[in-house]
Amino acid sequence: MAPPDLDAWLADPAARTFHRRVARADQEALWRALGTVRLSECRVLGRIVRWRIPGEPAQVTFRELFRTDPFTVLEEGERHSLSGLVGRIWTLRRDYPKLRDGEAFRAWSRGGTAKVLIAHWVESDSAGHSAVVSEARVGVADLQGRLGLRLVRPLIARFDPLIGTEALALAARRAAG
Repeated sequence: MAPPDLDAWLADPAARTFHRRVARADQEALWRALGTVRLSECRVLGRIVRWRIPGEPAQVTFRELFRTDPFTVLEEGERHSLSGLVGRIWTLRRDYPKLRDGEAFRAWSRGGTAKVLIAHWVESDSAGHSAVVSEARVGVADLQGRLGLRLVRPLIARFDPLIGTEALALAARRAAG
């Protein structure tokens, strides 16, 4: 199974993160396990997400989070999911306009804002194992957007590793039983 085509959604990101975690489980078990990870189970990452997106309940799963406002589901498959959000991601306000669909995400190009693509999928690895992958991309429309993104780059750099060490690691452990 090929990974989703992220370039079709956001080809030239101003920022990108990538995490991959191998599990001693098949792809189906790993995908199911990934869907069960809750914000509350990721001690630091969960708190950061709830701080950046006020109003999210601690018991929501990451899969549920990426399926509801402020996110828009862009594409889903048997073992992949892509979601997006747009707005001024550097503010503490919940300043994320609601998108009606994926085409609105593709067309988004409002000055002083960013668009964020969040992708998760599972893929084969060696020896019957599988891997869960998480990639995030951020695109900006103009200089004001680039300046805004500079404000959150330190947060991204500091807390980005938690995606792999908390959320994906938990999914891999659950899938392996």
